[in-house]
Amino acid sequence: MTNTDIDRETLRELADEGNEVALERLADMADAAGDLGELSELLDEGCMHAGFLLTRRAVANGDLRELQQISDAGYDEAGSELNRLLEAPAGGHEGPGSDRLP
Repeated sequence: MTNTDIDRETLRELADEGNEVALERLADMADAAGDLGELSELLDEGCMHAGFLLTRRAVANGDLRELQQISDAGYDEAGSELNRLLEAPAGGHEGPGSDRLP
């Protein structure tokens, strides 16, 4: 029997003890709640999944500054996405191969 309804406090305790899966679950919960502040804190704690979620949001919004901040916080893929957007032709037509992040 699996309990998939784990409370946030338990996940936080597990994450504080170094459990990466618990940290990722916290990131998923923050993403579902639209809590960008918590996602940023989780990235600061080293949660690369939080970096992925923040990057996905920033790409969807075309937020170049946010991508730079995420990259500076340690999620390298955000820097790659930032460069991809900066190098894209004017007018938003990226052409073939532009399917990296939704």
